Amino acid sequence: MDTVLPIGWIECPLSAITDDIVKIDKNADQELPIEYVDISAINNELNVIEETKSFLLKDAPSRAKQIVKVGDVLFSLVRPYLKNIAAVPERLNNQIASTGFCVLRPSLGIDHKFLFYKVVSGEFINIVSGKQYGVSYPAVKEEQITGQLISLPPLNEQKRIVAKIEELFSELDNGIAALKTAREQLKVYRQAVLKHAFEGKLTAKWREENADKLESPEQLIERIQQEREARYQQQLEDWKAATKAWEANGKEGKKTGKPKEPPQLEFFESALPFGWLTVSLSWLLTTDKKPMTTGPFGTALKKSEHQSDGVPVLGIENIGNGKFIPGNKIFVTQEKAEELASFAVHPGEIVISRSGTVGEICEVPAKVNNALISTNLLRVSLDNETILSPFFVLMFQGGGVKLQVKDLCKGSSREFLNQSILSSIKYPVCGIQEQKALLEQLETIFSNIDQQEKDVAISLEKAETLRQSILKKAFSGQLVPQDPNDEPASELLTRIQAEKVKQQVAAKVKPVGKSGAKRGLKSKVAT
Repeated sequence: MDTVLPIGWIECPLSAITDDIVKIDKNADQELPIEYVDISAINNELNVIEETKSFLLKDAPSRAKQIVKVGDVLFSLVRPYLKNIAAVPERLNNQIASTGFCVLRPSLGIDHKFLFYKVVSGEFINIVSGKQYGVSYPAVKEEQITGQLISLPPLNEQKRIVAKIEELFSELDNGIAALKTAREQLKVYRQAVLKHAFEGKLTAKWREENADKLESPEQLIERIQQEREARYQQQLEDWKAATKAWEANGKEGKKTGKPKEPPQLEFFESALPFGWLTVSLSWLLTTDKKPMTTGPFGTALKKSEHQSDGVPVLGIENIGNGKFIPGNKIFVTQEKAEELASFAVHPGEIVISRSGTVGEICEVPAKVNNALISTNLLRVSLDNETILSPFFVLMFQGGGVKLQVKDLCKGSSREFLNQSILSSIKYPVCGIQEQKALLEQLETIFSNIDQQEKDVAISLEKAETLRQSILKKAFSGQLVPQDPNDEPASELLTRIQAEKVKQQVAAKVKPVGKSGAKRGLKSKVAT
């Protein structure tokens, strides 16, 4: 069923109300300075051009071909669903845009803001995105954008629509700004809570009420050392028994390795309250197996060995905001997993990202009981009689530890975390009972923060829904009333078409050609 257009409106392709643009000629002055707009220059949340790149024309990328004018709308041909769309501001008049954009130049009699709001609307984006081709690099062609049919109102109504959109969006944007400020404040508050927590301030009252349970640094060291020594002696006895059995069996198979003696513990001077210590990582690691390892490098796990199913290989995509994120793209066979058994990860262990978003951390959940770590992850096995895994995860996410990670991982080209850096960090710890008390308090506080963040996210979603509702009404003739005295859009379109014909005739008499493109660039520099 055909849509009934409002009075005075007409349906036409986008190409009917946009003009052709001039591209740079190969004979243009190569020494001209230009401002280059590529897709990375677009802020696709605000739909504005932010940072351009300055070049001499001779040094510009090969895609720097399109001369743009103020009011032009740049529409990214790549992944249109990302909404890399923006209008050209006055400061970029006669500058250069990438051929990765479809440049929509409104014809005389078309309000450039009306055109911008139309193509940035969710309805238009969805239609165009449905036409994209390619999987790894989805894109659309210019004609798929310019060939899209739109409903065109009279010029005066275009202006009324734009004025109403901007009035409503101004109020909406104020509310969105307030919500985003609240969201940032919640992040700051979360970090402030973590800072206080691992300075011992959050559990100050608990220590007052449980003073008889607190251990001095010397008592804590002695107790942990004794516990580790007892475990070591048991491991030693088990090793001796396994060695005798191996010898009795004709020394067949692999001999069990002798357990290592537990390291001597030490602590650092700090301003932490009684019951707290600043310690090295060796304090916190298990002593009954290899406590820390990095995922396999190079030929240990070849790309050709990646499978679509089997034993999952965890990566940085499995960690987010201290939580484990299920789902994997890379798997290996069970045989390969057994070969790489030293890189296996088990429930309760900690995984930390080494690159990308460095220092993202989470505890491996119980449901992950057969997996490997990729080269982008570090696996840490904690001594849970000394430190609880959730305590370590939260400690790593905020306060002094987070600052140390950020400072120590700074590199010349990119941030990177390794075992040496992890071992050089100083960690604040307290007794297990206080750790449990602290985790209970943090759970209550963070539960409240999480709920507030969810409320903000829901409100932001509602704001975007309202924005799209406003645009939908605007382009269906429901946002502002029609005026019978307005010149019908059909007459406007006839005038635009006549002007295009006139320009085509003029071009045949005196084509723009190379010299015209060169003049366009020279006038650009003058402006």
